[in-house]
Amino acid sequence: MSDFIREYPSSQQQTAQLKINHLEKSATSLDFYSIKKVSIIFRALNHKLRQEILRMIDKKGQASVSEIYQDMRLEQSVASQHIAILRRSGLIISEREGKFMKYKLNAARIDMMNQMVVDLLK
Repeated sequence: MSDFIREYPSSQQQTAQLKINHLEKSATSLDFYSIKKVSIIFRALNHKLRQEILRMIDKKGQASVSEIYQDMRLEQSVASQHIAILRRSGLIISEREGKFMKYKLNAARIDMMNQMVVDLLK
């Protein structure tokens, strides 16, 4: 019965107190939506081939799918699938150059991830 009273207060003062309590709880609770977004980024990083693609793009400054699959001796479809995962995670960005799409590292996202890793390891 006391839970019912807490959920349905009878006065404005009780309502205000419940709102404050809820805000305090939500400030310390987990934000599962943000955690899910970050886990997608970490999953994208947690693959040896995608790490090699990132290193290659970093070394060259930018690269097309053709350059990636030829230099890494991959099937074009495999390279495209891994690039799509990296793009969805925001780790690389694409720019059209004539009829080719060139991929670059998203420096802001990489810096954010590096800082997050440093913070987690403290």
